[in-house]
Amino acid sequence: MEKSDLKSLVTQMYEDLLSNIEASDTVSREQVLSFLKDASRAISTISDESLDSSEHAREVFKNTYKEIAKKSISSYEHTNGKFEKLSKMQKETLDECEKIHIDYPSIKQKFDEIQDHMSQEVQKANALISKLTRQVQDLEESSNLDSLTKVFNRRALTTYLSKVCDRGEIQGTLYLLILDIDDFKQINDSHGHIAGDKILIFIANILRKTLREGDKIFRYGGEEFIITLNRIDEATCLEIGERILKLISSNQLIYKGASLNVTMSVGATRYYAGDVPDKIISRADKALYKSKHSGKNQMNMELIDGN
Repeated sequence: MEKSDLKSLVTQMYEDLLSNIEASDTVSREQVLSFLKDASRAISTISDESLDSSEHAREVFKNTYKEIAKKSISSYEHTNGKFEKLSKMQKETLDECEKIHIDYPSIKQKFDEIQDHMSQEVQKANALISKLTRQVQDLEESSNLDSLTKVFNRRALTTYLSKVCDRGEIQGTLYLLILDIDDFKQINDSHGHIAGDKILIFIANILRKTLREGDKIFRYGGEEFIITLNRIDEATCLEIGERILKLISSNQLIYKGASLNVTMSVGATRYYAGDVPDKIISRADKALYKSKHSGKNQMNMELIDGN
């Protein structure tokens, strides 16, 4: 992991800790230690291969921390279920005891003590489940990473393109490519949605290994990706697109003993001063339409007349 990536993760951890402290009326030493332990676990699960920039490193940390919170919720829900089951068993036992002549008052007292203790624990567990659920929802709403492929999501794309378009003139040339998996519905119908998910991860990994650090990868829709290429010319854009198509079609994904052959269609365009996000995406989508209706597994480009 690069030094800059590590600094980014530590910064993210620091910012999250401050946010948690400011959001709470009182914060104990144990709560701070618990947060730091969870953050340390989150960082330890991040591999070097999953990071392609310091910005991406921060988002991977957020996403990993979110997964830890989800597991915590699952654990508390399981414990809560056990308490409720014990409470039900206790009530049934008390009902049975009322039918026979034994030292019922003393037994009932002991059971009441157990009942009170379990009720308190259930209330604590339910409160913590609600709190963790809200935290996960907040993390999901603020996350810029797609949870499945770990590339940037559509929210991040909108933010990025808006910044580019707001600048008007940019240094160098920016190209945008839409990539759509060919016959993806047929793959899902034949092999199931898990196979479809594995294909999406497989393609994201190929894109991540093929592109430069300054280029960005976004999951745009169900089976669509968008990539942005900075400071290149038209010939280089075409070369990169063709290389991606070749890598995807020549690599096979094995799923349950079956070899899955995947191809993609690509539509490309470049950014022009005065563009807005919808406009540049629309041009790329028009080029993608040509690729789909010209045999698939190919790339077409849509440029403004005179360029």
